[in-house]
Amino acid sequence: MSNTAPHSPADKFLAQQRLASGAQYINGRLRPGTSGRTHSVIDPATGAEVYTYELASTDDVDAAVAAAKAAFPGWAGSTPGERSDALHRFAAVLAERAEEFAQAESLQCGKPLKLSREFDVPGTIDNTAFFAGAARHLQGQSAGEYSGDHTSYVRREPIGVVGSIAPWNYPLQMAAWKILPAVAAGNTIVLKPAEITPLTSLLFAEAATAAGIPDGVINIVTGTGKEAGEHLVGHPDVAMTSFTGSTAVGKRVAEVATATVKRIHLELGGKAPFVVFDDADLEAAANGAVAGSLINTGQDCTAATRAYVQRPLYEAFVERVKELMETVRVGDPFAPDTDLGPLISHVQRDRVAGFVDRARSYARIVTGGEAPKDDGAFYRPTLVADAAQDSEIVQSEIFGPVLVVLPFDSDDEGLALANDTPYGLAASAWTRDVFRANRATREIKAGCVWINDHIPIISEMPHGGYKASGFGKDMSTYSFEEYTQVKHVMYDNTAVAAKDWHRTIFGDR
Repeated sequence: MSNTAPHSPADKFLAQQRLASGAQYINGRLRPGTSGRTHSVIDPATGAEVYTYELASTDDVDAAVAAAKAAFPGWAGSTPGERSDALHRFAAVLAERAEEFAQAESLQCGKPLKLSREFDVPGTIDNTAFFAGAARHLQGQSAGEYSGDHTSYVRREPIGVVGSIAPWNYPLQMAAWKILPAVAAGNTIVLKPAEITPLTSLLFAEAATAAGIPDGVINIVTGTGKEAGEHLVGHPDVAMTSFTGSTAVGKRVAEVATATVKRIHLELGGKAPFVVFDDADLEAAANGAVAGSLINTGQDCTAATRAYVQRPLYEAFVERVKELMETVRVGDPFAPDTDLGPLISHVQRDRVAGFVDRARSYARIVTGGEAPKDDGAFYRPTLVADAAQDSEIVQSEIFGPVLVVLPFDSDDEGLALANDTPYGLAASAWTRDVFRANRATREIKAGCVWINDHIPIISEMPHGGYKASGFGKDMSTYSFEEYTQVKHVMYDNTAVAAKDWHRTIFGDR
């Protein structure tokens, strides 16, 4: 089904007016870039230009890093309570501006407005409130006399200036996931959003300033990965880099960062398995598969992409998923009855279509597999069955509204197939048997394993992957392990000038 009537301009976020001062946020204010090159943000639902701005140059990156470096001593020296209070105010400002954020996110990404309103924006507000509390709970090992003659304790200290790069699929939430744990721990940050989706990152930094977070603590540079991104990651004054995006680009980020011996946090691609055992609730699994594979038009690294269904349920599962997919309404993101918006761009739409078109020679396209006839970057929900495990459509990250379904016989086979990709970000298992469920959680190699659900995330729990999906954790108090330096402090308790161990140097003395 489709509903592609254009939305009214009155419903849109007016980006050109609202962010007229430029797409760089440095030291507490918006300003234009200095690269001499402009870039346009495109509404993927209509193909219209909605915001044109000047890209960041390396000079802009230098200015942002300098602002963050200057702000670091003061922010790092603030108490956890002071940082907590600032983040609580930040959450309140975000809540006041929630509708503006939702409209901006839907405009630049093509997300249905109901997704932005009910998932992206509330999730970001909740994450901000969580880190406001977490800022006061930086924990270390208890003090003690571990050597007998000394008292030891552990300090957690901020690292310094963090240089982060966020992707285009969840611009607001990814900005929050990068910025919040860093600043809660006392760091300052320069974030480079994707140049095609900078709007909500800029609004986020503005809201932080409105909440009283000092100038220079949060900075945004909007430029290309090759120029602004690589310069940020390789900058000698940046102590840590955090990147979310594809595994291929993550490898390049790691290469640049390690040249200056930075701490690196990588959240990379995924190809999440969705394992349905023969005792599963078929209706629940089918609904979960459709929702889990189509959220954000499938542009989600944790989306359900490979459904493995035990053979007794296989045909019924395929048929029910087909029926449900065909009820999903594709169209105008600002229409209240739209379920699925466009892909981020026509380039991405064509990339997704290429995977499906090539699969026609070796698999069955059960439903979908085509683009509606309109100007937007739309693609219909697509179900592919009977592909081989080693085929491209099973092994490669598609990043679109495509679910591939394969059968399996034994439990051993199903779990082995689930692990049979380079990725390990997320997975789910569907069963009424507690022993099967527990086995799946133990044996599936992924950073998150859901049982009888797929996709929900919460601020209190960590998000991050295994294998080629990267390392390190976003959200939760575990993220402080990424953004703090652990320091051991040891005091002598004896007041003795000549210690016993000195004989290794002083011989018989």
